[in-house]
Amino acid sequence: MRYGGDNRGRLLLIVLIVTSLFLITLDLRGVKVIDGVRSGTQTALTPVQKAGSWAVSPFRNFFSDVTHLGRTRNQIEKLKADNDALRLALLNRKVADAELKQLRSVLNLAGKGGYKVVAAKVISQGASTSFSQTITIDAGTRSGIHTNMTVISGFGLVGVIKIAYPNSAVVQLASDPSFRIGARIAGSQQIGILSGQGTRKGVLQLLDNSEEVKVGDAILARGSVNGRPFVPGVPIGEVTAVDNSASAVTQTADVKFYTNFSTLGVVTVVVSSPSSDPRDSLVPAKPAPAPIPTVTVTATPSPSVSPKG
Repeated sequence: MRYGGDNRGRLLLIVLIVTSLFLITLDLRGVKVIDGVRSGTQTALTPVQKAGSWAVSPFRNFFSDVTHLGRTRNQIEKLKADNDALRLALLNRKVADAELKQLRSVLNLAGKGGYKVVAAKVISQGASTSFSQTITIDAGTRSGIHTNMTVISGFGLVGVIKIAYPNSAVVQLASDPSFRIGARIAGSQQIGILSGQGTRKGVLQLLDNSEEVKVGDAILARGSVNGRPFVPGVPIGEVTAVDNSASAVTQTADVKFYTNFSTLGVVTVVVSSPSSDPRDSLVPAKPAPAPIPTVTVTATPSPSVSPKG
């Protein structure tokens, strides 16, 4: 029994060796038997490979998403940071453009009036221990700024220096209720005292009634001795209402300041008076009135009516 089994094993081994040699010989001679077997095997296994790929694909995608999730979050955070930086840069640019526009305007006014000025930025706005309405600027005695100097904007009067430090100064605004300035009306040269009222409106009390004050009259600074605290010719505001009641001893008028005190970004301090009074040369030009549209009316003749016979 054992010898018979050994013979069958040897025979099977010989058959396999001979078959292998036969197939190798055919392959060397160009007969594509092996390729056919391979193709058949691949065809048989394709459905199984597709099914396996379909079953494994969700897991592979899940692990891929998890791998890229942290990277995506970092990209989003970077984009948010870049967006915030761009917004801040845009805001700073808008502020810088507004300040540059104000600086150009005030230097133009100072040049026309012949004032020697020092430019300064407004760094805070509010009340001080002595005045209810003030601003603080970033220039002081080291820049030649001292108390009782006129402060102007591109539109006209802002106020007067009340406290000067080495690198900053406190400005009392013209709108402060305790503010007073000698003023005159452009053209008629009537003089009076203008007082702040806590708003953008001031009140002008004239010292004589020789001429009538009119709505729209421009009010200018009369000027002080040696130009301190006020230099002459600075525009203050425009008359918006007049009280000419018969019982009043003097005329009074409401005046709207040219300067908007809540939007100040850059101002200048007049450190030297002009060599001559600019008089009325700094009165703001009024905008030209809008043209009245011309309406042409064309008459349409009425149809003639024939008399009835």
